[in-house]
Amino acid sequence: MKRSCVSSIITLLSSILFNILPTLVDITVACAYFTLMFDATFGIIVFMTMALFIITTIIITEWRNKYRRWTNLLDNAMEAKAVDSLLNFETVKYYNAEDFEADQYCDAIDEYQKAALKSNITSTLLNLIQNVIIQTGLLVGCFICALRIMRLEGMTVGDFVLYLSYITQLYGPLNWFGNYYRAIQKNFVDMEKMIDLFQEPVEVQDKPDAIVLEKNKEAEVEFKNVFFSYDPRLPALKDITFTIKPGSTVALVGPSGSGKSTILRLLFRFYDVDGGSILINGQDIRNVTQKSLRSNIGVVSQDTMLFNDTIRYNIRYGRCDATDEEVEEAAKLAQVHDKIMAMPDGYDTKVGERGLRLSGGEKQRIAIARTFLKNSSIILLDEATSALDTRTERHIQQAISEMTRDRTVLVIAHRLSTIIGADLILVVKDGKIVERGSHQELLNLSGEYYKMWQQQLRNENARLKKKGNLKKKNKESTSVKKRGGISGLAFGSGAFVGIGMGLDTGMSNIEKTPYEKEDIQSERDESIQEDFNSKTGSETENDSECNLTVDDSEK
Repeated sequence: MKRSCVSSIITLLSSILFNILPTLVDITVACAYFTLMFDATFGIIVFMTMALFIITTIIITEWRNKYRRWTNLLDNAMEAKAVDSLLNFETVKYYNAEDFEADQYCDAIDEYQKAALKSNITSTLLNLIQNVIIQTGLLVGCFICALRIMRLEGMTVGDFVLYLSYITQLYGPLNWFGNYYRAIQKNFVDMEKMIDLFQEPVEVQDKPDAIVLEKNKEAEVEFKNVFFSYDPRLPALKDITFTIKPGSTVALVGPSGSGKSTILRLLFRFYDVDGGSILINGQDIRNVTQKSLRSNIGVVSQDTMLFNDTIRYNIRYGRCDATDEEVEEAAKLAQVHDKIMAMPDGYDTKVGERGLRLSGGEKQRIAIARTFLKNSSIILLDEATSALDTRTERHIQQAISEMTRDRTVLVIAHRLSTIIGADLILVVKDGKIVERGSHQELLNLSGEYYKMWQQQLRNENARLKKKGNLKKKNKESTSVKKRGGISGLAFGSGAFVGIGMGLDTGMSNIEKTPYEKEDIQSERDESIQEDFNSKTGSETENDSECNLTVDDSEK
């Protein structure tokens, strides 16, 4: 867009300086020359021809400007659609919408071409009228010259040739040819990068004999000795092996850059593995079509990408042929329908660029709604709630719990409390799985997972201590009557351990999904915190009394 503006300015300046001004000078000189050399008749003919040419050009150009403006608007819309699709390329691939985006882009191109055709027709009409005016002036002048020569009224054949040569040179057809040539050369230069882009090789291609991966409610995912690297000099994954049984949940934890997100990308086949294989229901994903593979996988990521369109459009992206009723049903399952209906425009509300007009929780629920709509057998959760506050996270977890019920789930999590109920937890470090097991089994190992867990306990302890001190200070400043309470130490060593370790003897015999367990823990955490806040009126001699229980050996 900026390049186009700069080009327009340069073209305008060059046209004024090197075309319009010289033409006006030529017209003035020609009128004076013919008036002096012959008589005023020829000067008037030249003047009237040029004046009529200029006036007609101005009038028709003003008329055709509306077509040109419309063409520019459609050109900008076409470019914006292309940029929007490219910026959200992962979302396009997640929802198998390449054909949908291609069709929309083709529609935008068709609209632009129709407008461009009208603009070109008006341009051709302008050129036709200009040529008629010029040729009429030339014909009238030649007729008068010939008539005077025949009547021997002081003009010779040489005068006729002089007039014809001068008036022809005045129109300067070769100048226009030069302008067109330069424009063509400029277009070829601008097309070089686009041509280079078309020559870029496709990284992931379907095999000629690729089969369709059938949708199956029960899906088993298996990574077998997978190796992968973005750069051959720096391996990203080394000998990754694990299996996700149908209907079970596997969680990936570990430091940033350890390769967790790469595992999800490989499962979605954004890249092909360098070694080993990835199987879904026993089929190597390299032997199935990308479209069928991605139709079996739903994704909710941390940073939800939304298109600059309506809420209905963004939810329907999960399945582009879904009806309005299906879209609304998906929103209800994601617990966002009531929120949408409370908006002035309801489902037709514009979300703004990248969902700017929506909160983080609303964007996440829209992402969950379109994953509901996609109805995939495999669900990938890439830190889906890590950027949300605790209260919003609890509500989002309820929607995720419903979405992941009886499905094969692969989770990436930084908050370990969100995955303590996972069937299998994999600790990834430096591209390798260094530990695996359930939450309690990994704690018993006292390894990497144990260290991460203790660190999060310390962070939570510091947060609650700070919050407790703030509550105490606020109560003292407002002179609220203090009430007796329980020991902060007892709260820390009893209740939080029950929350943190995920141990609930009263509910242990009831089978729940990982996110239902987290809902129970979040509710218990909130109720205990409220009880703690109501009882911190009793003065403590040491601030450490409200500390949570943490392994001292890890401090």
